[in-house]
Amino acid sequence: MKDYYGILEVNEKASQEIIEKAYKTLVKKYHPDLYSSLEKREAERKLKDINEAYNILSDNFLRSQYDLELQKEKNRAQTNQNIYEKNIYNYQQNVTQKRNENMSGNKSKQKRTGYVKNKSNVGTIFGLVDLVKDLWANKPKKSERKKMSQIDWLAVGLTIVALLIIGVILWFIPFTNGWMRQLLFENPIFNFIGSLFS
Repeated sequence: MKDYYGILEVNEKASQEIIEKAYKTLVKKYHPDLYSSLEKREAERKLKDINEAYNILSDNFLRSQYDLELQKEKNRAQTNQNIYEKNIYNYQQNVTQKRNENMSGNKSKQKRTGYVKNKSNVGTIFGLVDLVKDLWANKPKKSERKKMSQIDWLAVGLTIVALLIIGVILWFIPFTNGWMRQLLFENPIFNFIGSLFS
């Protein structure tokens, strides 16, 4: 919605006489004949807006309708601003609450283990001892370790199978066959492994 009061550079409570004087002043100021070709278009656009604003604000009925719509828009903008500020406040409260919960959780964990991190120990032998203590205190339970080791072995097995499949595919591609032969037969590591099995 255009701000007709701003276009005419008057207050919202301005009288009809003030609006008329402002209109005449602005018409003289932005008359297109006073400007060159580039500035003339801008002056014509401004003059069009000035005429539109004056037509609305000079008629009492249209001005009252415009004032109602302007007030509704301001109320909507204020409501949106209030909602935005409330959302920001709620977000900040949630972040603060989560941070406090995390901090209290860390403190209780430190109380359980009897270990409190000392930042000044970082990079020293005492820091290494503290790290080992922390790792030992927070190690997974036996049942969790068993599950993890099964998953780890499965991952290792799948990786070996995938590498073997890729190796076979590369062996049969003419472009990579020479490279695979060199890797398997001329590499000292593979020669050593092969000598163990022969």
